[in-house]
Amino acid sequence: MTTLNTGHSEAYTANPVDMAEELAGTNEWSYERHSDDELTLFLSGEYTDLQFRLFWRDDFKTLQFACLFDLKVPPARRDMIYKSIGLINERLWIGHFEYWAEEDALLFRHASLANDPIFGAISQDHVITMIETALGESERFYPVFQFVMWGGKTPEEAIEAAMLDCMGNA
Repeated sequence: MTTLNTGHSEAYTANPVDMAEELAGTNEWSYERHSDDELTLFLSGEYTDLQFRLFWRDDFKTLQFACLFDLKVPPARRDMIYKSIGLINERLWIGHFEYWAEEDALLFRHASLANDPIFGAISQDHVITMIETALGESERFYPVFQFVMWGGKTPEEAIEAAMLDCMGNA
């Protein structure tokens, strides 16, 4: 898994998107700041390019995070992708996968609340954990989607094949 360089940010900030922008600069990631409350990070994963979109809702004190794959789902395989997503989501503790048909976007998404009376705002470590979680789950399950879309596998076969732990080196 990728280890992030944390830079030198304060322990917390009112807007966690500012922290994510600082992390992008520290780690030399490409990014676009769309507004005070929205940022997109562009990262190269092991299998594909990923877009990490962060949205801060100050009114709800919530940071929403979406990791989009550079992957288009063929219409004939959408039913199998939906089934794959359901089976994958049963295995997840944090976040979930979705398919947005209107945008033809396959993504991993989760959110965090920052309205805790003791801890308050979202810390830099929290933002790092969100990014690492999304990256890790996206990398872990990307092969499942590939096997279903292009390898002719059923969702069950694809998950079984993707979850095999290889031992040793070739």
